[in-house]
Amino acid sequence: MRAFADNGDRIAIHHRASPDLAEELRADLPAAGHIVVDGDVSDPAAVSRFVSRAAKEFGGLDVVVNNAAVFPPHPIVATSYEEWQQAWQHTLAVNLVGPANVCWCAVRHMRSGGRIVNVSSRGAFRGEPDQPAYGASKAGLNALTQSLALALGPQGIAVTAVAPGYVETDMTNEHLKSPRGEGIRAQSPFNRVAQPAEIAAAVYYLASPEAEWASGAVLDLNGASYLR
Repeated sequence: MRAFADNGDRIAIHHRASPDLAEELRADLPAAGHIVVDGDVSDPAAVSRFVSRAAKEFGGLDVVVNNAAVFPPHPIVATSYEEWQQAWQHTLAVNLVGPANVCWCAVRHMRSGGRIVNVSSRGAFRGEPDQPAYGASKAGLNALTQSLALALGPQGIAVTAVAPGYVETDMTNEHLKSPRGEGIRAQSPFNRVAQPAEIAAAVYYLASPEAEWASGAVLDLNGASYLR
């Protein structure tokens, strides 16, 4: 986000229920003209509303980054059927159907040269035994990325994805600070996890004019912790 702002782009910062954090981030970005939009990605009406607002403020959209995700545990042998249903419905709604709806709404406001970058996961390839809906949702997101790359190429819109492993974020801190943290870092020969800036740099490149020929690609960003 900061890389875009550093180069003069105006940013629409989306949040579901963190207005203070979003405003703090907006105020910290260089330049002016950034906005905050809110809404639950799992709610189709909310998606239409916040995408339309961003497009109206900016007179169209050039780049969309789908980064919303949930990661609830629901191992198949230790989860009730009701919990299993809830986990799958919520995870797919946020991680897959939500981004699909964002894409549908955003494309109505994109011109040739537009870019969509979806944030996937290495879990789409290696599997997630304790969060199977997460792995499945990210595999679906990869397929969505490639389907839209074919569908939108004729309009000059490139669609790509990045597939990180563990990244040091609020979402992963619970795991990284637990006794499992050492083992997680040891999965990579670099003996660490990614920093957010490393993922952001890849997203920034894929959103650039030079990355049109990467359309349809899913870029692994896991420090050789999982190879395919």
